[in-house]
Amino acid sequence: MAATGPAMPQPLSGTKEYEEAVDRVIDSAVCTVRVFDNILSAGFNSAQRYAALRRLLLSSRRSALRIVVHEPRSLDRNCPRLLALLRQFGHLVQIHETHPAAKAVYDPFVIADERGYVRRFHFDQTPGTCAIEDPIGARALIDRFEEIWEASSPAVNATTLGL
Repeated sequence: MAATGPAMPQPLSGTKEYEEAVDRVIDSAVCTVRVFDNILSAGFNSAQRYAALRRLLLSSRRSALRIVVHEPRSLDRNCPRLLALLRQFGHLVQIHETHPAAKAVYDPFVIADERGYVRRFHFDQTPGTCAIEDPIGARALIDRFEEIWEASSPAVNATTLGL
């Protein structure tokens, strides 16, 4: 189906659909992936997602992977592939933890460049939406991400790995 303008966000009803949508959005990225979540899912340790993120990071010196989580301490146990990307591409990958004042933000999302996104309405619920070509919706989430980023600080870096 060829898109002629901004795509309407597609509803997502379950965890499997959400994880598949995250993979589609990441695959569509050309330059930047922004992630906000409470705790990163096991999907960030999948071989497929690792390969897509690695391809993105290898594609340009301007590529970036920016992640903000409420709880970074489980990354070493649950996401060793993501941490391998951090070690290899420390200049392109940043992982932050939210400050206490921002811990009340509850809607996780992933944004590809300035046009695609997937989001859930709440950490504890599976309904969400996904759009690969929706620059207006993506811009609203980018603005939200930047606010969260400002209310966070580096949590994991390439040398200490947060261990």
